[in-house]
Amino acid sequence: MKLNRLTALALTLLIGVSACLCVNAQTRKQYRTFGVAFYNLENLFDTINNNGKYDKEFSPSGSNKWDGKKYWSKIKNLSYAISQMTTKTTPIGPAVIGVSEIENITVLQDLVKADAIREWNLQICHHDSPDARGVDVGLLYNPKLFRVINVTNHRLVVPELPKFKTRDQMCVVGLMGGRRIAIIVNHWPSRRGGEKESSCLREAAASLSRSIADSLYKIDPKMGVVVMGDLNDDPHNKSVAETLGAVKKIENTPDGGFFNPFWEKLDKGIGSYIYRGGWDLFDQIIVNKNLVDGACGLKYRGAEVLNKQFLLQSDGKYRGYPHRTFSGGAWTNGYSDHLPTEIFLVQEVVK
Repeated sequence: MKLNRLTALALTLLIGVSACLCVNAQTRKQYRTFGVAFYNLENLFDTINNNGKYDKEFSPSGSNKWDGKKYWSKIKNLSYAISQMTTKTTPIGPAVIGVSEIENITVLQDLVKADAIREWNLQICHHDSPDARGVDVGLLYNPKLFRVINVTNHRLVVPELPKFKTRDQMCVVGLMGGRRIAIIVNHWPSRRGGEKESSCLREAAASLSRSIADSLYKIDPKMGVVVMGDLNDDPHNKSVAETLGAVKKIENTPDGGFFNPFWEKLDKGIGSYIYRGGWDLFDQIIVNKNLVDGACGLKYRGAEVLNKQFLLQSDGKYRGYPHRTFSGGAWTNGYSDHLPTEIFLVQEVVK
């Protein structure tokens, strides 16, 4: 059946202003799909040394010889990677994209204005963290698909380590498809000093994320909650599986608890970060029970690691590894040492 001009125009406008509608062939119900993504941008620093020794390497006189050419090339590469986060049901990209390893709001402003994603008109939530390296987390969002209601930032305090500084956790509450949902963006403490020796720091970070979620439940017991970020731990590690309480099997998600769709992916050998030849899946997007059963009006419907070929090294010793910005001290003009991850939430459209 051919579409007349008015019908074709209406469909074009619909796709341009909202998530694409899809029809379930069995039930004939219509659904709108929203993408929720996360991307560690790997040291997205500007070229100005304003944090002393910590970001001197990312300045023209530093060890990386970080100049305008390299900076703008990274912006171009990252914006292209984000532009490829489209699917048949999310033709204008994710509704929200959590990001980490960003120096300041300026680098995000440059990123969203890049040619590859300029038309998406992505907006920015950002907050300067006390992290010693000067890196933060943030949230990019498409105002056609997500409306921000409130943003709070939460500091991780470890009483035994009064001088410890890391990234704050950002909680963005907004409306997606008219439904209230909270996105908690994280970059938990690294494994520096050893995985076991530093585990307590990530467990403390997980406890903070859980506390934020519990506070949200008290405000709205049916709110959808997403915990996302570079957790520097895998799904089966104590911080994620026990402290946060994110389970492996969706049917085992407890009331008030979480389901981690990336656990089974790691079991299949799919990762987002590689270390000494072994894949980890640090970049996780975890959903609460209300998103599992659809109680909040949005329902989890799949997850993926965006391991597209252009994001990987095509040859050499590190073939198949994420194509990063620097390798062995040499500029490789890549993207990031992490791969993006994404989940999909659906909403039934009531006629």
